[in-house]
Amino acid sequence: DATMALARGAKMRGVRIVEGVSVSEMTTDADASSGRIPRVTGVKLSSGETVGASAVVNCAGMWARQLAEKNGVVVPNQAAEHYYLITEPFSEVDPSWPVVEDSSKCVYIRPEGGGLMLGLFERKGAPWNLEGIPKDFSFGEVNPDWDRMGPYLEEAMERVPITANVGAKSFFCGPESFTPDGNPIVGESAEIRNYFVAAGLNSIGILTGGGIGKLLAQWIRDGMPPSDTDVTAIDATRFHRYQNNPRYRAERAGETLGNTYKVHYPDKQPKSCRGGRRSALHDRLAEQNAYFRDVSGWESPSWYSPQGPAVLEKESFGRETWFPYWKEEHDACRNSVALFDMSFMSKFLVQGRDAGRILNRLSTANVDGGSGTITYTQWLNKHGRMEADLTVTKLDPLTYMVIATDTQHNQVETKIRRQFSDDYNVSIRDVTGAYCQINLQGPRSRDLLQSVTTQDLSGDAFPFRRVAEIDIGYAKVLVARITYVGELGFEIYIPTESAAHVYDLITCAGQSYDLRHAGLRALGSLRMEKAYRDYGHDMDNTDHLLEVGLGFTCDFPKEGGFIGMESVLESKTRAKAEGGLGKRLAQVLVKDPVPLLHHGEVLRRNGVRVSEIRSASYGHTLGGAVGLSMLESADDPINKSYITDAEWEVEVGNELYPCKVSLRPLYDPKNERIKA
Repeated sequence: DATMALARGAKMRGVRIVEGVSVSEMTTDADASSGRIPRVTGVKLSSGETVGASAVVNCAGMWARQLAEKNGVVVPNQAAEHYYLITEPFSEVDPSWPVVEDSSKCVYIRPEGGGLMLGLFERKGAPWNLEGIPKDFSFGEVNPDWDRMGPYLEEAMERVPITANVGAKSFFCGPESFTPDGNPIVGESAEIRNYFVAAGLNSIGILTGGGIGKLLAQWIRDGMPPSDTDVTAIDATRFHRYQNNPRYRAERAGETLGNTYKVHYPDKQPKSCRGGRRSALHDRLAEQNAYFRDVSGWESPSWYSPQGPAVLEKESFGRETWFPYWKEEHDACRNSVALFDMSFMSKFLVQGRDAGRILNRLSTANVDGGSGTITYTQWLNKHGRMEADLTVTKLDPLTYMVIATDTQHNQVETKIRRQFSDDYNVSIRDVTGAYCQINLQGPRSRDLLQSVTTQDLSGDAFPFRRVAEIDIGYAKVLVARITYVGELGFEIYIPTESAAHVYDLITCAGQSYDLRHAGLRALGSLRMEKAYRDYGHDMDNTDHLLEVGLGFTCDFPKEGGFIGMESVLESKTRAKAEGGLGKRLAQVLVKDPVPLLHHGEVLRRNGVRVSEIRSASYGHTLGGAVGLSMLESADDPINKSYITDAEWEVEVGNELYPCKVSLRPLYDPKNERIKA
């Protein structure tokens, strides 16, 4: 009924609906000799007809992956068996009853046809038809697996005992498509311009269809996601090509379905499809008792156990058994030196006569200055809203290295490629796997690194943001003096074949400098104390550059400006006239050292709820849980007095805790430690 109503409404607005044919593939203006991204030109039908189109949406449901593969577009959704039982009608049922969910019994219950529907999401699902969904399967059924589902049905009926007596009208098994992370696949593809996707809705397509349709309509019209919707978790470009592999889909689809009714603890990690992407240092880090977590498919240390093999004893919302290890790693970075394996970071070499011009136009900062310099910068849309957070290193007049977080790999590469035109002299190469990345951070990092190289690393010879190739043992490595933890530090990019050799030299020398291995848990708490941002966690595409406090990255006078500059300048002028912005990202520190923050906790100003915690960690140096929250005020500008002339509290569970709120970093606000 919903489909027919939508179709009727569309026809009334002039839409042509063609039935009785299928889509064979999309047509594009692809040119194999060009480095630019092709653009969609239409749709080829099974009838042989081609319908011209400037934009196309792949909303083929379970068939979306198969259709996308015909044009090389990655849409890794996979059908899995989904079950529900419908009872015979019985008089006690009220059709106005709400949907009831009992995650402990993997069941949802709602009225259906005078009886009840008992829908099941088993703890481990079963993928269906890995090789592809039959073209003629619409509204088909799958033979149910009674032996596997019997225990789930028994538990579900225990929730509503009367269902065991009224009889079953039908026990249905039909496929539903699921994505690797359980979120929809929505937006413009990375591979083809104006090829949009709306698929992988994970069994809630009818519920979310209206909102996704509105979002896509705005996206297609404006050429960018709407500014009122955070799309970072559903962006179609977030997936990688290997996630289309049959074995990957087989193992991950069942886990994704099974996660529907599981408790999602703060450090919950996927258990399937592990070990496929490993740093060159993986085995050595395992010897150091690393507990590995999944980072966009990479195995990366979360924390290290100093007392034998790392074991996650129990997931919790409170302090877990590894909390003391985490603190020790954090403290080591603040007081001596810590080693982080950051090989999962996305790395791209952009080369050619026009490389600097393209990157400088994308970047808020001037990234095309002197060679041997690393620059922290933002990429914006034309409205001054965030699209990427990264660094650009100018190695020489024709060569640049772009470093971005793992979650923005495809987005950053795609953003660069979309600037290409046929007459540009520029190329881009993904070198993520070609370099192992070790970050040495802490007040003794310079002394340690100096002990293994002949390069002068003194403050005068190697100042903050300097980049150079140096010698370590038998290897040549690229070193940048930069930090993401708020300390003196260096990022070392090592050719993969030399990684183990360089690591061994550093760790051997590190014994004299109290070197400690540190994982991503420590990285998170260190960066949070410094209020360093992380795109996709504490800022997203709905945020304006000035709202997230990154206006300092702008170089307004540089030649050619940057995308979004006009909007940023307008916002600066308006904020100055009004005494401040109405939206600001602020740091929050809980004064009581006991409670923890994760995300989603509500922040109160003078007893009134004003925002929520976007991301958080525990500030082992600051002495309490710390997070970032986007403050919003419709009446007063958010400035120093707005912060200091108020009482602040944060809700943790059912308790209110006093907290300190600041627009400046609470740790080393003058950056004295970084530039030591």
